[in-house]
Amino acid sequence: MLLHEFKTYFSSQLLTLFPQTEIDSFFFLLIENRLNLQRIDTVLQADFLITTEALQDLKLITKRLQNQEPIQYILGKTSFYGMPFSVNTNTLIPRPETEELVEWILQERKKMSSIEILDIGTGSGCIAISLAKNLNNATIYALDISKEALAVATQNAVHNNVNLTCLQADILTTKNLNHLIAQNTTNNNVRLDIIVSNPPYVRELEKEEIHKNVLENEPHQALFVTDNNPLLFYKKIADLAKQHLKKEGALYVEINQYLGEEMIKMLKEKGFKNVLLKKDLFGNDRMIKAVL
Repeated sequence: MLLHEFKTYFSSQLLTLFPQTEIDSFFFLLIENRLNLQRIDTVLQADFLITTEALQDLKLITKRLQNQEPIQYILGKTSFYGMPFSVNTNTLIPRPETEELVEWILQERKKMSSIEILDIGTGSGCIAISLAKNLNNATIYALDISKEALAVATQNAVHNNVNLTCLQADILTTKNLNHLIAQNTTNNNVRLDIIVSNPPYVRELEKEEIHKNVLENEPHQALFVTDNNPLLFYKKIADLAKQHLKKEGALYVEINQYLGEEMIKMLKEKGFKNVLLKKDLFGNDRMIKAVL
């Protein structure tokens, strides 16, 4: 099959499931990843002959996309903040909104020459690694309950040439970060400049708003909280932040768009000041910064 013929076939198989713009995006990712061809090659090399073996692989991927498996998991990688990241079903697929959280921190902290940061619920390590790559002399700790996710984060740190100290723990049962960090470093009295987190925040009642490809593929442990205690993780993180942040240290978190006011109230009640809520690029309440 020729390249232009496969493009027609690929679109016809997915047209009832995805908008054409998304289909085109999938197609260009596939030919780059599997055929080492660029977007311009669909014009310059429209008659490129796809081998039988390569075509079988491409058709299998097409079938997986029809089953609404995320293309990031199919290819095993994605891009975040201009860097490559491996992902699998043990990690969430990084979102553009989370890039905005990283950008907010960098805008405010990039000029600091030395900084200590803890990323809670690191997953693929996208937040921690992006910060490590763009901050001078930063010490970055990345915590997650999943050892499989931490293995991915460690791999991504190596690929992006940054240093990361990974910590495995259930944040909900963690009483003191000093002990946890001391087990993995020589630092037994950590005082953090920043704690950042994108914890589980989707309520069970909001499942109907979640796309099938997310609901059936991405780790529920990293997505959902109960309806009756949606701020569970944030309350715990805020308590740990009060213990371990330096004076004037900051907590940055990604939040449920429907719970901005509840988050502000909770953080103020716990003694944080200068609580600031920001919208994401889609106009939803998405990020909060609070200062100790």
